[in-house]
Amino acid sequence: MDDKKTMSKTARWAYSLGAFGNDAFFALLSGYLIMFITSHLFNTGNAETDAKMISIITMTIMILRIVELFIDPFIGNAIDRTKTRWGHFRPWVVAGGTVSSIILLILFTNMGGLYKKNALLYVIVFGILYITMDIFYSFKDVGFWSMLPSLSTSSREREKTASYARIGSTVGQGLVGVLVMPAAIFFSAKATSTGDDRGWFIFALIVCLIALLTAWGVGIFTRENHSEIRENKKDTKGIIAIFKALSGNDQLMWVALAYLFYCVAIYITNSLEVYYFTYIMGMPKAFSIFSTINIFLGIISTSLFPILSKKITRKTLFSCCLGLMLIGIALFAVAGSNLPLVLLAASMFGFPQQMVFLIVLMVMTDSVEYGQLKLGHRDESLALSIRPLVDKFGGAISNGVVSQIAIIAGMTTGATASSITAAGQFKFKLMMFGLPAVMLIIAVAVFRAKVILSEKKHAEIVDELEKTWGKQFDKTDDTQVSGEIAVPTPISGKLMNLSSVKDQTFSSGSVGQGFAIKPSDGKVLAPFDATVRQVFTTRHAVGLVGDNGVVLLIH
Repeated sequence: MDDKKTMSKTARWAYSLGAFGNDAFFALLSGYLIMFITSHLFNTGNAETDAKMISIITMTIMILRIVELFIDPFIGNAIDRTKTRWGHFRPWVVAGGTVSSIILLILFTNMGGLYKKNALLYVIVFGILYITMDIFYSFKDVGFWSMLPSLSTSSREREKTASYARIGSTVGQGLVGVLVMPAAIFFSAKATSTGDDRGWFIFALIVCLIALLTAWGVGIFTRENHSEIRENKKDTKGIIAIFKALSGNDQLMWVALAYLFYCVAIYITNSLEVYYFTYIMGMPKAFSIFSTINIFLGIISTSLFPILSKKITRKTLFSCCLGLMLIGIALFAVAGSNLPLVLLAASMFGFPQQMVFLIVLMVMTDSVEYGQLKLGHRDESLALSIRPLVDKFGGAISNGVVSQIAIIAGMTTGATASSITAAGQFKFKLMMFGLPAVMLIIAVAVFRAKVILSEKKHAEIVDELEKTWGKQFDKTDDTQVSGEIAVPTPISGKLMNLSSVKDQTFSSGSVGQGFAIKPSDGKVLAPFDATVRQVFTTRHAVGLVGDNGVVLLIH
């Protein structure tokens, strides 16, 4: 069996670059498509008509994204049930990355001025394209992050791999923020403070091309590792079975609820930051300064996570991160147009976000084995589809809030910082700071009260799964053996009674009768002709089913 504990350098680079492209795409989709729509797409010359079209399209986006949330668990289940020579995940990463990139690029156009010719037809076409793009992106995103359990069952190894990937995603998402305004302005046909439709299209073309190429890189250069602990005798099929698998995993559900409140908070504030720099401060190019700072802070935050996670529990680290973000929001709310103070406040709010993502990702990833032990069935992609589902729900809510507050505050096509009234600024700040603060407080309360899946708890679960491996054998394959069978020792050394082994699980004989050997060398040989039925991911045990009918565990 191909069952490696660590990834090759090539695979790790490909996976990290895949995260780079994936989050660059998501940043463009969740943060800047809305700004393009509210500030550049509709320009009929009639402000009332433009505002109406903006409201219809942005509400359409929010509704479609919420509807798509109910599809996500089925997407995860479909990936789990995919069986190809390329594995469960890579086909979906490549296909999803290709289709979603092409369609998102189309959405950054006015489709030949269709909205001016037939507004209803434009809304219908936009809706079809958007939901198609979102579904294919979901297949890619779920498939990409669901690969993590297939790389290792070790929490530490997962944290290392996820940290590398998160650095890639941090840089990808951050670079979009750094370059969006300068690039949109640079590529524009005419000089404006916020760019024009041509400038935004070219910038979107660059991001979508990167997302497409890095998705193919993941498909070509990464490999899934296989072990018996990851295999099910029977697939999870049907609506009832899918929701039973999710609802029965209480740790997955609780961390998802905490993450939901967190996502609503950060996506509202993060999406409104570019509006703050553009329409409150009147300094759109300064947003690039903040985004540049945010990239380095994100890399530092991600790099610190493996170190801090060894010394601080996930629950404590989660609470500290959200506490710092609340302080940042409070400072941001009173910073006004003071650029140094705004940068400090925004950095305090942004710095912990990468750590929070990794904490949630690790708990959800570890919940795969938690659910496997509790429910007797393993559902990797189904369980891990919950994180992007929650991400997209937060994005959907933020899209709706951002578009409506942009209309209410007058931050639409042709608006400038000087045209925003004091009342408009107050309403804008209330939604940007007040609502997210409440959401963060609720997130901390839920996480601290209900999430109990720690690294230690997960290690115990994996150990228990490995010790009960024999219970997973198909009973129809059992062969009754009578009489005595001579079993040569599989390793050279001193023969000992099994009862002398310190591990009570084995010394008690609960997993079967046998013997122990104190080895004199490191060579382990099969004692008879057999089929290897299981190699544990830690490579400390091998399960054999002999041609003579004997089931043997060499531990």
